[in-house]
Amino acid sequence: MNNSKIRIIPAIDIIDGKCVRLSKGNFKTKIIYNDNPLDVAKSFEDHGIEYLHLIDLDGAKTGKIVNHKVLETIATKTNLKIDFGGGIKTSGDVKIAFNSGANQITGGSIAVNDAEKFLKWITKFGAEKMILGADFNPYETGAKIAISGWKKESQEDLLPFIFNYLQNKINYVVCTDISKDGMLTGPSFDVYKQILEHCNTEENTNHIKLIASGGISEFEEIPKLAELGCEGVIIGKAIYEDRISLKQLENYIISK
Repeated sequence: MNNSKIRIIPAIDIIDGKCVRLSKGNFKTKIIYNDNPLDVAKSFEDHGIEYLHLIDLDGAKTGKIVNHKVLETIATKTNLKIDFGGGIKTSGDVKIAFNSGANQITGGSIAVNDAEKFLKWITKFGAEKMILGADFNPYETGAKIAISGWKKESQEDLLPFIFNYLQNKINYVVCTDISKDGMLTGPSFDVYKQILEHCNTEENTNHIKLIASGGISEFEEIPKLAELGCEGVIIGKAIYEDRISLKQLENYIISK
Protein backbone atom coordinates (compact mmCIF):
# COMPACT_ATOMS: atom_id res chain seq x y z
CA MET A 1 0.00 0.00 0.00
CA ASN A 2 1.22 3.49 -0.89
CA ASN A 3 0.59 5.88 1.99
CA SER A 4 2.27 8.90 0.44
CA LYS A 5 0.28 12.00 -0.40
CA ILE A 6 -0.55 12.95 -3.93
CA ARG A 7 0.20 16.37 -5.44
CA ILE A 8 -3.00 18.41 -5.79
CA ILE A 9 -3.07 20.23 -9.13
CA PRO A 10 -6.20 22.23 -9.95
CA ALA A 11 -6.80 23.05 -13.60
CA ILE A 12 -7.55 26.28 -15.38
CA ASP A 13 -8.46 25.93 -19.05
CA ILE A 14 -8.41 29.11 -21.13
CA ILE A 15 -10.51 30.17 -24.11
CA ASP A 16 -10.51 33.87 -25.11
CA GLY A 17 -8.62 34.67 -21.91
CA LYS A 18 -11.44 33.24 -19.74
CA CYS A 19 -11.55 30.27 -17.36
CA VAL A 20 -13.70 27.54 -18.94
CA ARG A 21 -14.43 23.83 -18.78
CA LEU A 22 -15.33 21.50 -21.62
CA SER A 23 -16.79 17.99 -21.63
CA LYS A 24 -14.68 15.36 -23.42
CA GLY A 25 -12.72 18.18 -25.08
CA ASN A 26 -15.73 19.29 -27.12
CA PHE A 27 -15.61 23.07 -27.64
CA LYS A 28 -19.40 23.17 -28.12
CA THR A 29 -19.83 22.16 -24.45
CA LYS A 30 -17.91 25.21 -23.18
CA ILE A 31 -18.98 26.65 -19.83
CA ILE A 32 -17.37 29.93 -18.72
CA TYR A 33 -16.72 29.85 -14.97
CA ASN A 34 -14.78 33.09 -14.56
CA ASP A 35 -13.80 35.98 -16.83
CA ASN A 36 -10.62 36.48 -14.81
CA PRO A 37 -8.38 33.40 -14.45
CA LEU A 38 -6.10 35.29 -12.05
CA ASP A 39 -8.91 35.47 -9.48
CA VAL A 40 -9.34 31.71 -9.75
CA ALA A 41 -5.59 31.09 -9.40
CA LYS A 42 -5.42 33.37 -6.34
CA SER A 43 -8.29 31.49 -4.70
CA PHE A 44 -6.33 28.26 -5.17
CA GLU A 45 -3.22 29.81 -3.65
CA ASP A 46 -5.25 31.21 -0.72
CA HIS A 47 -6.13 27.60 0.16
CA GLY A 48 -2.53 26.38 0.35
CA ILE A 49 -2.41 24.96 -3.18
CA GLU A 50 1.06 25.19 -4.73
CA TYR A 51 0.52 23.85 -8.25
CA LEU A 52 -1.57 24.78 -11.29
CA HIS A 53 -2.33 22.98 -14.55
CA LEU A 54 -2.92 25.75 -17.11
CA ILE A 55 -4.13 24.77 -20.57
CA ASP A 56 -4.38 27.12 -23.52
CA LEU A 57 -7.35 25.58 -25.35
CA ASP A 58 -7.16 28.20 -28.10
CA GLY A 59 -3.53 27.14 -28.54
CA ALA A 60 -4.40 23.45 -28.61
CA LYS A 61 -7.00 24.14 -31.31
CA THR A 62 -4.86 26.43 -33.50
CA GLY A 63 -1.48 24.74 -33.01
CA LYS A 64 0.35 27.72 -31.54
CA ILE A 65 0.40 29.43 -28.13
CA VAL A 66 -2.35 32.05 -27.87
CA ASN A 67 -2.93 32.80 -24.17
CA HIS A 68 0.64 33.30 -22.94
CA LYS A 69 -0.36 36.64 -21.38
CA VAL A 70 -2.69 34.79 -19.00
CA LEU A 71 0.23 32.53 -18.06
CA GLU A 72 2.46 35.56 -17.48
CA THR A 73 -0.14 37.31 -15.32
CA ILE A 74 -0.72 34.27 -13.09
CA ALA A 75 3.02 33.53 -12.87
CA THR A 76 3.91 37.10 -11.83
CA LYS A 77 1.00 37.66 -9.45
CA THR A 78 1.01 34.30 -7.63
CA ASN A 79 3.66 31.85 -6.42
CA LEU A 80 1.95 28.88 -8.04
CA LYS A 81 4.19 26.41 -9.86
CA ILE A 82 2.54 26.22 -13.27
CA ASP A 83 2.61 23.46 -15.82
CA PHE A 84 1.48 24.84 -19.15
CA GLY A 85 0.21 23.14 -22.28
CA GLY A 86 -1.75 23.72 -25.44
CA GLY A 87 -0.32 24.46 -28.86
CA ILE A 88 3.35 23.96 -28.02
CA LYS A 89 4.83 22.88 -31.35
CA THR A 90 8.10 24.77 -31.85
CA SER A 91 11.19 25.65 -29.85
CA GLY A 92 9.91 29.23 -30.02
CA ASP A 93 6.70 28.15 -28.25
CA VAL A 94 8.76 26.48 -25.52
CA LYS A 95 10.75 29.68 -25.08
CA ILE A 96 7.55 31.77 -24.87
CA ALA A 97 6.10 29.42 -22.24
CA PHE A 98 9.20 29.41 -20.03
CA ASN A 99 9.77 33.17 -20.47
CA SER A 100 6.13 33.76 -19.50
CA GLY A 101 6.66 31.91 -16.22
CA ALA A 102 5.85 28.24 -16.77
CA ASN A 103 7.69 25.84 -14.45
CA GLN A 104 6.96 22.89 -16.71
CA ILE A 105 5.46 22.42 -20.14
CA THR A 106 3.31 19.57 -21.38
CA GLY A 107 3.97 18.11 -24.81
CA GLY A 108 1.15 16.02 -26.24
CA SER A 109 0.72 16.28 -30.01
CA ILE A 110 4.40 17.14 -30.50
CA ALA A 111 5.43 13.94 -28.67
CA VAL A 112 3.47 11.96 -31.28
CA ASN A 113 4.10 14.01 -34.41
CA ASP A 114 7.76 14.89 -33.87
CA ALA A 115 9.30 12.63 -31.24
CA GLU A 116 12.81 13.68 -32.25
CA LYS A 117 12.08 17.33 -31.45
CA PHE A 118 10.40 16.49 -28.13
CA LEU A 119 13.36 14.30 -27.11
CA LYS A 120 15.69 17.22 -27.90
CA TRP A 121 13.64 19.43 -25.57
CA ILE A 122 13.94 16.82 -22.78
CA THR A 123 17.72 16.84 -23.26
CA LYS A 124 17.96 20.64 -23.49
CA PHE A 125 15.63 21.68 -20.67
CA GLY A 126 15.79 18.59 -18.46
CA ALA A 127 13.25 15.89 -17.65
CA GLU A 128 11.98 17.84 -14.61
CA LYS A 129 10.80 20.63 -16.93
CA MET A 130 8.93 18.47 -19.44
CA ILE A 131 5.69 16.54 -19.02
CA LEU A 132 4.54 13.94 -21.49
CA GLY A 133 0.87 14.42 -22.33
CA ALA A 134 -0.64 10.97 -22.88
CA ASP A 135 -4.32 11.68 -23.44
CA PHE A 136 -6.27 8.69 -24.66
CA ASN A 137 -9.53 7.32 -25.95
CA PRO A 138 -10.30 3.96 -24.31
CA TYR A 139 -11.45 0.91 -26.29
CA GLU A 140 -12.21 -2.66 -25.27
CA THR A 141 -8.95 -3.68 -26.95
CA GLY A 142 -6.78 -0.95 -25.43
CA ALA A 143 -6.32 2.80 -25.76
CA LYS A 144 -5.08 5.17 -28.48
CA ILE A 145 -3.34 8.51 -27.93
CA ALA A 146 -5.35 11.54 -29.10
CA ILE A 147 -3.72 14.71 -30.48
CA SER A 148 -4.49 18.17 -31.90
CA GLY A 149 -6.73 19.34 -29.07
CA TRP A 150 -8.19 15.79 -29.03
CA LYS A 151 -9.64 16.34 -32.50
CA LYS A 152 -7.52 13.58 -34.04
CA GLU A 153 -6.58 10.08 -32.98
CA SER A 154 -3.05 8.79 -33.52
CA GLN A 155 -1.97 5.19 -34.11
CA GLU A 156 0.01 5.22 -30.86
CA ASP A 157 -1.05 2.69 -28.22
CA LEU A 158 -1.07 4.12 -24.69
CA LEU A 159 1.22 1.72 -22.79
CA PRO A 160 4.04 1.39 -25.36
CA PHE A 161 3.90 5.15 -26.01
CA ILE A 162 4.48 5.98 -22.33
CA PHE A 163 7.04 3.21 -21.81
CA ASN A 164 9.10 4.33 -24.80
CA TYR A 165 9.36 7.85 -23.41
CA LEU A 166 10.34 6.53 -19.98
CA GLN A 167 13.26 4.80 -21.70
CA ASN A 168 14.12 8.23 -23.09
CA LYS A 169 14.29 9.81 -19.64
CA ILE A 170 10.87 11.46 -19.33
CA ASN A 171 9.66 11.35 -15.69
CA TYR A 172 6.35 13.16 -15.56
CA VAL A 173 3.35 11.85 -17.50
CA VAL A 174 -0.11 13.41 -17.38
CA CYS A 175 -2.68 10.91 -18.52
CA THR A 176 -6.23 12.01 -19.35
CA ASP A 177 -9.06 9.63 -20.18
CA ILE A 178 -10.91 11.78 -22.71
CA SER A 179 -14.13 9.78 -22.31
CA LYS A 180 -14.24 10.88 -18.67
CA ASP A 181 -12.95 14.45 -18.94
CA GLY A 182 -15.46 16.91 -17.53
CA MET A 183 -18.03 14.14 -16.99
CA LEU A 184 -17.68 13.82 -13.18
CA THR A 185 -17.92 10.02 -13.41
CA GLY A 186 -14.75 9.09 -11.50
CA PRO A 187 -11.20 8.56 -12.81
CA SER A 188 -9.81 5.58 -14.74
CA PHE A 189 -8.37 3.68 -11.78
CA ASP A 190 -7.88 0.49 -13.82
CA VAL A 191 -5.91 2.23 -16.57
CA TYR A 192 -3.65 4.02 -14.08
CA LYS A 193 -3.05 0.73 -12.26
CA GLN A 194 -2.09 -0.87 -15.58
CA ILE A 195 0.31 1.96 -16.44
CA LEU A 196 2.01 1.86 -13.04
CA GLU A 197 2.38 -1.93 -13.12
CA HIS A 198 3.69 -1.84 -16.70
CA CYS A 199 6.17 0.98 -16.11
CA ASN A 200 7.36 0.66 -12.52
CA THR A 201 9.18 -2.66 -12.74
CA GLU A 202 12.50 -3.64 -11.22
CA GLU A 203 14.04 -3.76 -14.71
CA ASN A 204 12.94 -0.21 -15.49
CA THR A 205 14.91 2.05 -13.15
CA ASN A 206 13.29 5.27 -14.40
CA HIS A 207 9.96 5.07 -12.58
CA ILE A 208 7.02 7.08 -13.84
CA LYS A 209 5.60 10.10 -12.01
CA LEU A 210 2.02 9.60 -13.13
CA ILE A 211 -0.47 12.46 -12.97
CA ALA A 212 -4.10 11.34 -13.14
CA SER A 213 -6.55 13.52 -15.03
CA GLY A 214 -10.15 13.28 -16.16
CA GLY A 215 -13.32 12.30 -14.35
CA ILE A 216 -12.45 13.30 -10.77
CA SER A 217 -15.83 13.73 -9.12
CA GLU A 218 -15.42 13.57 -5.32
CA PHE A 219 -12.75 14.00 -2.70
CA GLU A 220 -12.63 10.29 -1.76
CA GLU A 221 -11.10 9.47 -5.15
CA ILE A 222 -7.95 11.47 -4.35
CA PRO A 223 -6.52 9.22 -1.59
CA LYS A 224 -7.43 6.18 -3.72
CA LEU A 225 -5.26 7.53 -6.55
CA ALA A 226 -2.48 8.19 -4.04
CA GLU A 227 -2.75 4.60 -2.82
CA LEU A 228 -2.44 3.35 -6.39
CA GLY A 229 0.85 5.22 -6.70
CA CYS A 230 -0.12 8.29 -8.75
CA GLU A 231 2.22 11.24 -8.11
CA GLY A 232 -0.33 13.95 -8.88
CA VAL A 233 -3.99 14.51 -9.64
CA ILE A 234 -5.49 17.21 -11.84
CA ILE A 235 -8.88 18.43 -10.65
CA GLY A 236 -11.07 20.60 -12.86
CA LYS A 237 -14.84 20.53 -13.06
CA ALA A 238 -15.25 18.93 -9.62
CA ILE A 239 -13.91 22.18 -8.10
CA TYR A 240 -15.93 24.48 -10.36
CA GLU A 241 -19.14 22.53 -9.75
CA ASP A 242 -18.52 22.45 -5.97
CA ARG A 243 -18.20 18.67 -5.82
CA ILE A 244 -14.83 19.15 -4.10
CA SER A 245 -14.27 22.23 -1.95
CA LEU A 246 -11.01 24.16 -1.77
CA LYS A 247 -11.26 23.74 2.01
CA GLN A 248 -11.18 19.94 1.62
CA LEU A 249 -8.08 20.24 -0.56
CA GLU A 250 -6.49 22.65 1.91
CA ASN A 251 -7.08 20.26 4.82
CA TYR A 252 -5.61 17.38 2.79
CA ILE A 253 -2.48 19.39 1.96
CA ILE A 254 -2.04 20.58 5.57
CA SER A 255 -2.35 17.02 6.90
CA LYS A 256 0.71 15.82 4.94
